[in-house]
Amino acid sequence: KKRRYKPGTLALKEIRRYQRSTDLLVAKLPFSRLVREVCMNVAPPGSEVTRWQSQAIQALQEAAEAFLVHLFEDSNLCAIHAKRVTIMQKDIQLARRIRGAWGGLG
Repeated sequence: KKRRYKPGTLALKEIRRYQRSTDLLVAKLPFSRLVREVCMNVAPPGSEVTRWQSQAIQALQEAAEAFLVHLFEDSNLCAIHAKRVTIMQKDIQLARRIRGAWGGLG
């Protein structure tokens, strides 16, 4: 018979696993495609294609993931303050408003 865990136990185990890891969570290829697509949309029409070093995309991905992790940490605190366990859109909006326009990582 397969082991049955109490509700939430596996979720907490998964949280701990991701908190211990230092590897990137977003797949590299889709992130790279997104960066190139945004770059094409921002570049003026008729300009040549922007070339990216793999290290530049990796640095951008590290920064983006650090930003998102920090944002979700703050959003979680907002949800806890409202006596909830689920993050809602209003928590993210409040966290961004408190942090300021660019919401530094410090």
